[in-house]
Amino acid sequence: MFLRLDVSGASVPSETSTLNLSAAAKLLSPKSFGHEQTTLPTAAVAPPMEAQSVIPIAKCTPGLAARVMAGAGTRLVTAAPAASLAAQRLLRLRIPPRPDQTAVAAKTLVVRHVTPMGLMEAAAQRMDTAESHPITAVPAARTDAVVQTHLQLNLQQHHLRKNPSWVYQPRAPTPAQKRQMAVAVPPTVEPFVAPGHREAVAPHTFCGKTTAHCGTGCQSGPCTGPPSVPAPGPSPAPANPNPGTLRILPASSTNPLVEAGVPPMHAGLMQNGRVIFLDKVEDYTQLKLPNGQFAYSSEYDPATNKVVPLSYKTNAFCSGGAFLADGRFVSIGGNAPLDFLDPTVGDGFDGIRYLTRSATDASLNGQGWSEPGNKIASARWYASVQTMPDSTLFVASGSLNGLDPTKPENNNPTYEVLNAQGVSNGRNIPMEILRKNQPYYMYPFIHLLNNGQLFVQVSKSAEIFNVATNTVTKPLPDIPGDYRTYPNTGGSVLLPLSSGNGYAPEVMICGGGAYQDITSPTDPSCGRIQPLAATPRWEMDSMNEGRGMVEGTLLPDGTVIWVNGANQGAQGFGVARTPTYQVLIYDPVKPLGQRWSRGPTSTIARLYHSVAVLLLDGTLMIAGSNPVEQPILKPVPGKVPSEDFVTEFRIEIYTPPYLSGPNANKRPTGLTLSSKSLKADGSTFTVRFTAPAGNKVARVALYHGGFVTHSLHMNHRMVFLDTTGYQAGATSQTLTVKMPPNRNVAHAGPYVVYVTVDGVPAIGQFVSVA
Repeated sequence: MFLRLDVSGASVPSETSTLNLSAAAKLLSPKSFGHEQTTLPTAAVAPPMEAQSVIPIAKCTPGLAARVMAGAGTRLVTAAPAASLAAQRLLRLRIPPRPDQTAVAAKTLVVRHVTPMGLMEAAAQRMDTAESHPITAVPAARTDAVVQTHLQLNLQQHHLRKNPSWVYQPRAPTPAQKRQMAVAVPPTVEPFVAPGHREAVAPHTFCGKTTAHCGTGCQSGPCTGPPSVPAPGPSPAPANPNPGTLRILPASSTNPLVEAGVPPMHAGLMQNGRVIFLDKVEDYTQLKLPNGQFAYSSEYDPATNKVVPLSYKTNAFCSGGAFLADGRFVSIGGNAPLDFLDPTVGDGFDGIRYLTRSATDASLNGQGWSEPGNKIASARWYASVQTMPDSTLFVASGSLNGLDPTKPENNNPTYEVLNAQGVSNGRNIPMEILRKNQPYYMYPFIHLLNNGQLFVQVSKSAEIFNVATNTVTKPLPDIPGDYRTYPNTGGSVLLPLSSGNGYAPEVMICGGGAYQDITSPTDPSCGRIQPLAATPRWEMDSMNEGRGMVEGTLLPDGTVIWVNGANQGAQGFGVARTPTYQVLIYDPVKPLGQRWSRGPTSTIARLYHSVAVLLLDGTLMIAGSNPVEQPILKPVPGKVPSEDFVTEFRIEIYTPPYLSGPNANKRPTGLTLSSKSLKADGSTFTVRFTAPAGNKVARVALYHGGFVTHSLHMNHRMVFLDTTGYQAGATSQTLTVKMPPNRNVAHAGPYVVYVTVDGVPAIGQFVSVA
């Protein structure tokens, strides 16, 4: 955390002209982070403060903020949000040319509904009276949808992470100061109890005017009573007779680091069989770059359990992404630079990052992200990305600045299109479903349908959207239950496609929550919908417990594995608890009420910023969990926001039922493909493999893992391909495989071909669908 002093059009009075901006900047370099107290030079001659001059105050170095404010003389210092409040809770101290207004220091100042220009004037007034004392800023007690900001004047000379409990005790304010403070600080609003909810709900939930805004803690929509279709509560899930196994990758004497290297916020399986992890700028990771800075991206090789650092140029914090048609992995959007931590990484809000890997060119392994400098049309933090049939990228939603999403001026409810090379067309186009569902408009669930249009779901609302005509083809019914997208994201998958029903799409959504706070209940319910049906409706089912941040991953046998998340809380730093450790196995072809079973139980909490990625061998890699602003390696009980859960670098491997128990030695072997350059045009190719004796059925799946982040698997899809030539019981098999009819069913890009025999997969092989 740090403060930024924004001197907007003000000049320092001559009698206080001892503030030299360049000298201050040297004192405020990262090298001074550990200093308990930093003083400004008293003999320096201060130049006039130019408009918008900015001084970063590293880690709120004790005493510095007050001394710089004192240099403003009689001018009032006010506080306003920085470019990115969400990333590091930045504040900006603005010094406008206004008369001095003295006020006493307060132990705690609560400011609600932060706006871009700031409503935190009282903060600086109180800090001004403590000008001879060290000052630090303490994180908000709640990280909720309105960014409710708490400031404390902390007078002990310690780093923020060693925050002491002793705070400055103010003298009693005068009556005039009391009146002034009453105007500057909105009164505290007591929690209220929402209809049908048994416990108090903090008044930070955003209440809009659509049916999607009806729910716990928010009754301002057209809510005349309970929902017409209530979401089901938890349903028992029996133990799977062959649950599979979970194991934490062990270290060894030859490889002591069998971990991710960086906190895995984003992930993807690359053509070389390795997994790319991508994170935000941190003050610690396990890897360093040649320039001495920490690495924020890594490349993990499951074959050797080794990890190498990767570099990037712009902060990829909470970006979206996809694979381009030419196979490049692209990360889009991000957040502000944190130059006090790493001056080599720039602003990522409008950044585009490209990574190239190959199944045949090992020289590309370990190369960093390429950023040639082209940008998206506008800032986007928490944007979703979908590859279209023509290989363009549909990029939707995102925050403009990381600030309060209940203030529309901070939001970007638009979409833009990038061409097949990943270059933006420069146009931001408003999207109504995003606008009307603010603040639950970020990271929407998007799936490409077999008619070339998009299923889009955000909050509780869904629709079919035609990008070519910029029109809503069909509004879909709201999904019953709580909010389903950020900051109460559940998970969504497009269930396997096949020619048996004309590649008709069916979307599944599970989990969610009520509001962004550690007290939020989570939703156990799941809905399935066929969006292109004549009368689409949600078929409701439920998991065995409520889960937020739960993510679903398709397996080559057609089942779906659901992992990670929490039973209470939401997405955000320190606002989730009661981790959900159980692996859930979902079989979509079984009758309603018989689809869920329980797999093994993990011992690692996988909360905010966790990922799950299917590997070539058919096992599921589970990694991540970084639910704090900067990494911690040991829990710190009793902190607000919570630091009960550490940053996880450990990797787990889930071996599904099809490779466990009696299936452990039944894997098909010797898989060869006649071509690895395929087309989605109904053409054919040949696969050859050796099957176990006595086999009964073989299937071929075309699998795209996509870009994984925040329990979203962007572009994730699987198509069961038609085959001929299978001979039951034969050990030597040759199949003719027919590709999908068009790129509505299989858009261009890298895919994995998995061959399963009696449900057991061979080692997958990458192909390119052109």
